[in-house]
Amino acid sequence: MTCRNMALRLHKLLRNGSHMRTEKSGALYLKLMPYHSLEESFSSHDVLPLKWYENVFPRISQLTHFLKNVDAINGRLVDVTSNSTIVDDRIEREMGVLKSHVRAFIGSPLVQRKVKRTQKTSQNSTSPFSQASERVPIVVDSLTKISNFLNITAQQRKSVRLTVCPQVTQHRIWTGALEEILNGMKVDLELLTARGSSKSTLMGQQIVHNCLKFLTETAVSSDPDTASWMKLSPSKTLDPSDPLKWEDILEMVNDLIECFRSEALLKLHVTKLEVMKEGLSQIKDVIVDHSIGYKEARHQESLVQKKLTKTLGHSSRCLFTLLLYYLYRRVLDIEVDIRGGVYENGSKDRFCLSMGRILTSDDEKMIGRGVKQLDQALGVFKFVWETAKMEGNLDLEGHMWCVGAEDRILRYRGNKYFVHGISL
Repeated sequence: MTCRNMALRLHKLLRNGSHMRTEKSGALYLKLMPYHSLEESFSSHDVLPLKWYENVFPRISQLTHFLKNVDAINGRLVDVTSNSTIVDDRIEREMGVLKSHVRAFIGSPLVQRKVKRTQKTSQNSTSPFSQASERVPIVVDSLTKISNFLNITAQQRKSVRLTVCPQVTQHRIWTGALEEILNGMKVDLELLTARGSSKSTLMGQQIVHNCLKFLTETAVSSDPDTASWMKLSPSKTLDPSDPLKWEDILEMVNDLIECFRSEALLKLHVTKLEVMKEGLSQIKDVIVDHSIGYKEARHQESLVQKKLTKTLGHSSRCLFTLLLYYLYRRVLDIEVDIRGGVYENGSKDRFCLSMGRILTSDDEKMIGRGVKQLDQALGVFKFVWETAKMEGNLDLEGHMWCVGAEDRILRYRGNKYFVHGISL
């Protein structure tokens, strides 16, 4: 289904949809209320009137049908069947409405009982997502946000930073993360060019090409026995009085940001380039000389690592981007539909971190994407938990909700992932 056809079907759904009400408690014009307003209205309520759940379920079913196989992940809408990006404001809004309704619906007593039965927990135990505050979304984009979530102390946060920084600021991690962002931008620039090239897209492609070339030429042979005269010569003769610096790539990144700040398809890449500017500004004076020997080149790499280690703080999104690349070879922040929480898991020294996703189909490909997304989100939390040397073991659980799905339990990398069907 094309984006245009999907938008037309959604428009028809909105035009023909009837208002939904709750008796005595006032009218709820759900189709007219923005989803963020709906969440704010119910944020202080864990359980809503039974009539509300009965009224909203048909709406959830309709939206699931019209958004089938559309996934909202990392700030981008994707058609899972073709793995293509969807840029459509209406579809994005309706996806937000669907997820808002499902978050509230998960708090119903019926759903909570089903979760307990699936997990085989006692009726007296606390089930995940029973509190409204546990059903809000979260964007995992900094160590500080994770530390606040896990109640990590200031001293432990300092320890985490001192442990993480030397690992993730290695030259190959730093350049690899930049290359990942630029390669992603390169792909989407090609899509824009295919729709009709413009002066800005052609210029953007050239800048990205030059940035990637710069990063390739900063690579140093891993063999210390390789003599400098055996290395490939620079692609052009460099003026010794005007050596290359990291400031050169910082200027090119600034140009890319200014050129494509308002381009919707490139929004994620531009945002990440802005994040990486923090690190680039700290190393802009470091020289990049391609003609020197191995030891001297290694010294330049060491300067990059030392400056980044010294200046990137615990709350730095640049530092967190490097951590994501270090752990998963990815750079985009991780979006989680349902933040969940940490719960006691049978004993005082064993805990369980649960998080959730909302899907528009239980297709195998969609489920697989959901599992992978949750695995990475949960994994980075556990990494910080263990690095901070928190007391007790932390188990991980992922939960996925979809209308009409068959309840089941999947295992991935040693962790449990629950698939929950949404029904009345």
